[in-house]
Amino acid sequence: MKELSKAYFIAKKDLSAYYLKPPLISWGLMLPIAFALAFYFRHPSGIKEVVPGIIGLTLLFSCTSMAAIVITFEKRIGAMERLLLAPLNFRTILLGKTLGSTLFGLMVAVLISLILIPLMGLHIKHFWAFVSIYILSGLTFSLLGILISVGVKEVFEAMTMSNFFRFPMIFLCGVFFPVSEMPFPLPVLSYLLPLTYSVDGLKHSVLGDNATIPLYLDVFILVGFMFSLFSLSLFIFKKRIRQEL
Repeated sequence: MKELSKAYFIAKKDLSAYYLKPPLISWGLMLPIAFALAFYFRHPSGIKEVVPGIIGLTLLFSCTSMAAIVITFEKRIGAMERLLLAPLNFRTILLGKTLGSTLFGLMVAVLISLILIPLMGLHIKHFWAFVSIYILSGLTFSLLGILISVGVKEVFEAMTMSNFFRFPMIFLCGVFFPVSEMPFPLPVLSYLLPLTYSVDGLKHSVLGDNATIPLYLDVFILVGFMFSLFSLSLFIFKKRIRQEL
């Protein structure tokens, strides 16, 4: 419980210092709106089918926006040293960073959902499934950003690496067209990426039968991604900090 309390204050500090700023909020809001408009002008009749994908993209970009650079940035300005001297263990620091990024991503994605779902005449058919996929996706994407942040030494490297992972997901994870209709071997790559299961789970919740993967499998695989990414991030974080001390 004390560890969660410490993680909460780290997250609160990050939200105030980094996330709740106009440029980051506008980036999180404008990107999905731009994608929605681009698809609408191209194929107006199919816009309802891509709403879960746009929500998934919102979660991905919002949760990784600062998470991918926050640890690298704090090491650069000396803020990470102050956290380590607090004293806080590595796991608590990563937990706090993940929580802050996830809360920001969820806030932006909820706002986009409140706009898109009613606007497109849709409704949430499976509320608890929707909430579960939302939270698991937010945590998973935040940890993906954290993994990038602990794995590089410079902020510009983190930004480049995050885009290296994020932008292929736009086209490989069933956001705008089903994974099952992609030519081989693209579906194989799709099933190795967490956004695929996030979008599919959101399709279950909003569109009902339009999803291709069983909902329980979407949840199970996202949980697997979440724990794997946290464990790998923790391992690399410890190794990097000990090398730099």
